[in-house]
Parts: sequence; structure tokens; C-alpha cells
Amino acid sequence: MPNEDELHEAMLLTFANEQDPPNAMNVVEITDKLGFHSFRQPISYIEVDYEDIKVKTLLKVLGYEKLVEFGVLTSFAYPIEGRKEIVVAITVVEIMLGGTIIVVCPDDEMYMGFHGKFAIHPFNGRKLPIIYDAILVDKNFGIGAVKITPTHDPNDFEVGKRHNLEFINIFTNDGKINSNGGPKFAGMTRFKAHEVVVASLHKKGTL
Repeated sequence: MPNEDELHEAMLLTFANEQDPPNAMNVVEITDKLGFHSFRQPISYIEVDYEDIKVKTLLKVLGYEKLVEFGVLTSFAYPIEGRKEIVVAITVVEIMLGGTIIVVCPDDEMYMGFHGKFAIHPFNGRKLPIIYDAILVDKNFGIGAVKITPTHDPNDFEVGKRHNLEFINIFTNDGKINSNGGPKFAGMTRFKAHEVVVASLHKKGTL
């Protein structure tokens, strides 16, 4: 059974630079890394030490041999019906497996004409509508286009409620990618899926 310090370290590192709400799915991932499975319950923000990492940082995560990279904003492209592509930026690349829409700023001239178009998910062919959302998207941060995964991000969750989106959960009860993430990624742990998603996007030439 891990001691209190080990639990604290696992929580701190698991939530570092993540916008995911600390819910039961996150807790399951923590317990899986520690090698026991008795701590399966929701926890609130007040029970988690949150660390906002703004630059590339390699951290040790319990259960993983290699250091895990945090604090990197990764850009990749979705092909678009009738147009060439749209590029989005994200720190937690693996949750793109459950993405449902792409939002852009209505005041950003770069994306005039994109509204109402459909981006194509690179791994499953799902059509992601492109819509305006002035609340979430800041045209002065990142590249002005944001992929939305309502189930695994609190800001995306609010967008999902505003626009009545589909909520796609991509994690199993033991913190691995489920069938909604696609057969190529199903069964992988979160950080392993991160590596494979990035490599796959590289191979497709969209990263």
C-alpha cells in the first residue's frame, strides 16, 4: 500500500498542466500507476495540488519508466471538406481521440468562411463541425482554433453544454483508452496513447 507521500506525488504529477477535472477517471489512472486499485472514488479540486506548467518540463510519473513531457502546446491539422485544412493547438494531444467539434473566434479574420464546414478526424473519419465561440477562443492565444472534447476538459464541458454537443468518453474504468478511442489506441494507458497519437500524426504529415 503506498504511503501518503507517494499518493501526493502521483496526484501532483498526474494533474500537472492538465485542464481535466480531477474526477473518478483521473483517480483510477493514479491508482493504476501506484499498483493498487482500492481508491476508486471522485475527488474535488480542493483535494488536489494543482501545478500549472507553462514551459516544456519533463517529470517522473509513477508507473512509467520514461520521464513524461508536460507544458508543450502541440499543433496539428485536420483536413476539411471543401478546403485544405484547419490547424488546432492542444497540450493534452491524446484527448483529441474524443473530439467532437472545432471552435474558432468569430472576430478572427483568419477563419472567416470556416463556420459551418466540417473537419475530418484523422483516425476515425468522424466529422467535426466548425463553429464560432467567442467565450472560449482567444484569437491572441495559440492559433485561434480549438478542438473540443467535452468529456475530458472543464472548459470544453461548458462549450459542450452551450452547443448541445455529443459527449464521448475515451477512458475505461481503469484509466486506459476504450473502444471510443479507436482500435489502434484501445487498451493503452494515457501517456502511452499520447506517444502513439503524436507518432501517428507525424506519420500522416499533419503534425
